[in-house]
Amino acid sequence: MTGIEIAVGYMFAWLVRKAKRVAGRADGEVDRTLDGAMDQLHELVSRKLGEDPALHRLAEEARAGQDGPSVRTRQRVQLALEDAAEQDPGFGEALNRAVERMQSVSRPSSGLSAGDGGAAVGGNVDIRSDHGSAAAWNMGDVSLGNPPQPGAPQG
Repeated sequence: MTGIEIAVGYMFAWLVRKAKRVAGRADGEVDRTLDGAMDQLHELVSRKLGEDPALHRLAEEARAGQDGPSVRTRQRVQLALEDAAEQDPGFGEALNRAVERMQSVSRPSSGLSAGDGGAAVGGNVDIRSDHGSAAAWNMGDVSLGNPPQPGAPQG
């Protein structure tokens, strides 16, 4: 995936976040570093593309609550950015720097993540049992001992 393709995805994410804020649905605690990087990318692209219809369509799709831009809109914005970068190499370099910054601030610092009830481990895990015991990372109800024999009285 090229930097321009990635830039289109980040632009869409910025527009979605903006739409959520306007509607009052944004998270209370927003990562300022990520916001700053997204704002920088948006300003750079908006300044260069100005009133480009593809950029307007991208914003419309973000406000509509789509999960991502349509294939056609993504292609149009990508082509507009490629053309702008070809016409202005300084813009192309600035766009690459902005995308690299977005990538560095948007990935988890440890490279690990886990959802609710999950565990993220960055090293080795060694779980053992001995002497007839049980061991697990996470364990529900466990019974140790000999299983009851069929037909034997339960007691």
